Amino acid sequence: MDQGEKKAQGGSAPADARDPHAYSDGFSLTASPYVQSGSPQLKLADEHSFWAVLGDRFEYQEDSKTGSETIVYDLQAWYGTTFDRLVIKAEGDIASGTLEESSTDLLWGHALNAYFDTQLGLRFDQYNEGKDRQWLALGLQGLAPYWFELDVTAYVGDNGRTALAAQAEYELLLTQRLILQPRAELNLYGKGDPENGLGSGLSDLALGVRLRYEFSRQFAPYIGVEWTSTYGDTADYRRAAGDDRSDTQIVAGLRFWF
Repeated sequence: MDQGEKKAQGGSAPADARDPHAYSDGFSLTASPYVQSGSPQLKLADEHSFWAVLGDRFEYQEDSKTGSETIVYDLQAWYGTTFDRLVIKAEGDIASGTLEESSTDLLWGHALNAYFDTQLGLRFDQYNEGKDRQWLALGLQGLAPYWFELDVTAYVGDNGRTALAAQAEYELLLTQRLILQPRAELNLYGKGDPENGLGSGLSDLALGVRLRYEFSRQFAPYIGVEWTSTYGDTADYRRAAGDDRSDTQIVAGLRFWF
């Protein structure tokens, strides 16, 4: 046939087309000798709701200069389907048995593609010494090329406050159980917040590395080191309070999920 005579596919099937159900012998998802009466019908995995809790960081930190001790937690939980789910993120610092500060995100996540979820919701910041803040959150979380785990969220608060938080992690498998995990985290603010000791622009940066041993995929103790530094007005607030603008912490903790 000449190429010019070909027509695009579409429209109704011809009368002698093969029946696509001709080989099912009348069996279907809801009608066959093997369907159990009264039982829920078979569903694909993405039609079910699942849940998970991940403790990415639950660790003890000791400042290498002052010897001060802190307990840090960084937890995430979700419930829902492959495409839509409720996500809760919680992190905070506990010193001398007191919760110094905490941040909790309540988000609705929707799959953008096979690797990333968009997230929309609210964030609540609490301070032992300072003023609590509430934010509207819009973020992106997932797996970037070359297996980097990214979590980037923009925030809008009252009185024109804005913020941006970004985290990146990478897992280097030394063996099937021994894993080295570099990690970076930064926070930026659109305007200063003197009541909570935060300046505008780049406020703080944390770089760390942790070495964990997975007794199982769900239970992995680790040790590591983390360096943190503050910048701009945030660093000035720390100096005024008698603290160093940068710290180095020795950490030991547990990573888990269920």
